Amino acid sequence: MTNNKIEELCTLHTNLSEVDIEIIKSVAANLFLIADLNKANVFVDCLTKEGKHAIVVAEASPTTAKSIYSKPIVGKFAYDVFEPSVLSSLKTGKPIFLNRALTQEGRTVNQSVVPIKNNRDKVIGTLIMEKDISEQLKTQEKMEALSEATETLSEILVGITQNRPIIPEMLEESLFLIDDRGRIVYCNPSASNLIQETYADGHWVDRMLIEFFPEINSILEDPEDLLIKELTILNRFFQVKKIRLSMKESEYGFFVILKNITELREKERELIVKSVAIREIHHRVKNNLQTVASLLRLQMRRGLPEESKIHFEESLNRITSIAAVYEIILSNSTVDDVDLYQLIEKIGNELVKESGVDKNISLSYSGPNIQIKSNKAVTVALVVNELVQNCVKHAFKTIESGEIEVQLQQMDSQIIVQVIDNGEGYSPPSKSSLGLDIVRTLIEHDLSGQFKIHKAENGTVASVVFPI
Repeated sequence: MTNNKIEELCTLHTNLSEVDIEIIKSVAANLFLIADLNKANVFVDCLTKEGKHAIVVAEASPTTAKSIYSKPIVGKFAYDVFEPSVLSSLKTGKPIFLNRALTQEGRTVNQSVVPIKNNRDKVIGTLIMEKDISEQLKTQEKMEALSEATETLSEILVGITQNRPIIPEMLEESLFLIDDRGRIVYCNPSASNLIQETYADGHWVDRMLIEFFPEINSILEDPEDLLIKELTILNRFFQVKKIRLSMKESEYGFFVILKNITELREKERELIVKSVAIREIHHRVKNNLQTVASLLRLQMRRGLPEESKIHFEESLNRITSIAAVYEIILSNSTVDDVDLYQLIEKIGNELVKESGVDKNISLSYSGPNIQIKSNKAVTVALVVNELVQNCVKHAFKTIESGEIEVQLQQMDSQIIVQVIDNGEGYSPPSKSSLGLDIVRTLIEHDLSGQFKIHKAENGTVASVVFPI
């Protein structure tokens, strides 16, 4: 915060003298150090001319912690209804510490306020420190709710041990109530069945839970009141929950829940295996396409009739465009999604580089990052390949330089791709164009979309619209 801004705000909104304003500036010079030291936002507020509210004339956000404000608040007014401590300190000259207040952005904070006085012991402003306690309040509320829940649960479970079965017996999870010594007081039917599956006699009354499941001993010994961990027990995967129970300020024991998640983990493992297999297939497809492209390049280098060369180039571009889809898939963490912007950029750059056209053609891109499925991405790759290739070959026949822009948009449930050039302008061909026929067929049949191409005021616009 510059001294000029402080002086401007104080002169415009307060009755402070020049000497008082200089004192405010000297305090403001140290705000960043104070903010970093306390890991808090700090401000200087001064009383307005009307004396009804205050104005923020200087501020500093900490670099040692996250700021509680997303935007600067210098020049904002502080009202008594939201920040009574500030107005009280300005009027009484008394400091106020750790008072709860509501910020300009609606966050609950702990606010400490100390008055700033001049040489005549008159209050000319306040130094304010604010720390966000929103998350702390949420945690406190959750802990209070958890405390009430565990006490109620304790009473319910103790009721069970006194032959008052309140908890439904149909729960799939295995529930154990153990006392503070670790001895089993109650088992629901699922828990009893779990013991009987492992031990023939199935007798659990007054026995230690770790006799049956020694793996959970580390969980029981952990000092945390609420704990959730995954363990391998009896060659199966279990999610184990431990809740410390208390009633009327006295410890009763623990509530232990065992949930069999073996099937879930097996399915996850199968998905991982399938994911690896799919990635391997994509890798091989990409390699095979690149091999075909290399063979075509080799054939072209060996010499081709001039009338055949253009067809080889078009086929080569189509193959490399499809290969680009698989290359992007393999570079992503997911095996079925493709970043459309990244794909279009890769295809366009490759086309201009490989075109061999002796022109100064620049290619630009705009739009958001949109994820689409790989099967649609292959179609879009071929479409963009044909449209950009069409521009490179035909838009600048009599022009030495030009620009091609590929625009990507998402509107509601549709994706729009536009290829725009500033070339000679589109004229309908006298005979059918294979490239445009491919584009129309792909868009209508594979993407269920629409294709339009028309001459613009300066060049050509080709538009592709298809549903997400």
